[in-house]
Amino acid sequence: MSPPGAGDAAHFDVLVIGSGPAGQKAAVQAVKAGRRVALVEQEPGVGGMCVHRGTIPSKTLRESALQLSRLRSSAALLDFALKPGLEVASLMARLDEVVAAHVAYMGRQMSRNGIQLYHGRARFLSDRLVEVLSVDGSTRRLTAETIFIATGSRPRSPAEIPIDHENILDSDSILSMLYLPESLTILGGGVIACEYASIFAHLGVRVTMIDRADRPLKFMDAELVEKLVRDFERTGGRFLGERNIGSVEWDGVSKVVTRLATGETIESDKMLVALGRAAAVDGLDLAAAGLRANARGLLEVDAHCRTAIPHIYAIGDVIGPPSLAATAMEQGRRAACHALGLPPGSAAEMIPIGIYTIPEMASVGLSEDDAAKRFRGTPVIVGRGRFDEVARGQISGVQDGLLKIVGDPTGTKLLGVHIVGEGATELIHLGQMALLAGTGIVAGIALPAALIFSRRPPSPYVGRAADLLDVLAIMALIPLACAVIGIFGAIRGLFASIGG
Repeated sequence: MSPPGAGDAAHFDVLVIGSGPAGQKAAVQAVKAGRRVALVEQEPGVGGMCVHRGTIPSKTLRESALQLSRLRSSAALLDFALKPGLEVASLMARLDEVVAAHVAYMGRQMSRNGIQLYHGRARFLSDRLVEVLSVDGSTRRLTAETIFIATGSRPRSPAEIPIDHENILDSDSILSMLYLPESLTILGGGVIACEYASIFAHLGVRVTMIDRADRPLKFMDAELVEKLVRDFERTGGRFLGERNIGSVEWDGVSKVVTRLATGETIESDKMLVALGRAAAVDGLDLAAAGLRANARGLLEVDAHCRTAIPHIYAIGDVIGPPSLAATAMEQGRRAACHALGLPPGSAAEMIPIGIYTIPEMASVGLSEDDAAKRFRGTPVIVGRGRFDEVARGQISGVQDGLLKIVGDPTGTKLLGVHIVGEGATELIHLGQMALLAGTGIVAGIALPAALIFSRRPPSPYVGRAADLLDVLAIMALIPLACAVIGIFGAIRGLFASIGG
């Protein structure tokens, strides 16, 4: 039965609002399940903030920073120096090409799968009826049995900070700078703040990070974050934790002046305000659907990404942290499975987190602190492998790496895997596979390493080798030789902790 006011509205099984990572995956999952799917996108190109102003642009700049960092490390051979006043656009020369290619791919994917794409601004008329306003001023109405809100997020703009997008910028405007500044102040300690802080520091910018917390990335394992901060400081950056902002102003000449509640004053050429993001739901008229954003500007959902209205789901950045593209994609897929009555697969907590700082960070499962809380203070077993302790790390120059394996107090169950170092976001899937398989530490990980190192395992674990060949086959697929050696180092340390 059509909802009141539907009139000649087009009806679909599933309607997705927003074509970013979350919306795209929800739409594809639904259409693969045989449903009739429509997707609404207000921008001319599909892909959402991720493609046009977020993930892809920042990672393009990151790749340039990595290449320049490698050249700088070989300065004695190449007589290389970064010229002053470098244009930011010159560091992102391939961005338009990369974005165009990705938008074209996504368009082909939607067309190939029969997803009906509408360009325009969507707003709810009721909980099942949506109006789409096209750029030419025309409107059309769509109805659906299930609706997914995947409109992404926008930078949070504190009223007390005068963001002008020229000297004081947010994460949407930071890459609009004409020239690379000599100094940059970053407010915040989340993913966006840390990624840009490490990228600009590797480009030779003097970066100062300021945050209220005692350390950045509070949701990540503390030991990995400590290593990231050390690398950041090694490149000339400063992290000022447990600081509150007193005032921020542009002096009208050349500097952004930040005064802290402690009385400290920091001056810099530019400022990036990265104090969180709010759901981009302006204009959606959520109230007409019976919804509203919470005090933080986000949509609240249950474990299946379902809102207070059972047939409306919210996925991706609109529901808040971790606000990562890969996580949003999995949220979209899992939410679509739940809405359609399909099995979603592995537990949501087994979705890895990948952060593209320099060096990369990745995590899956419990951190050491979380594991300790679960076992109420009983010491958990931890193994560590450091990239700088192996010859391959020294030869390749990939030395700033640490792989950390967390096991239960008995040393038999794998609880978490955490990595900081280049290649971490690819390597983390080995840990994810081990956790999903439910293999014990010895059967799944430690015995292969023990055999490779010709180290005799303690007798209680000798009989646990049934999965040895499978795990060795998995390890053989890992292309990152340095990181693999790091894994074995971590396992060896873990094995030594168990005893033997």
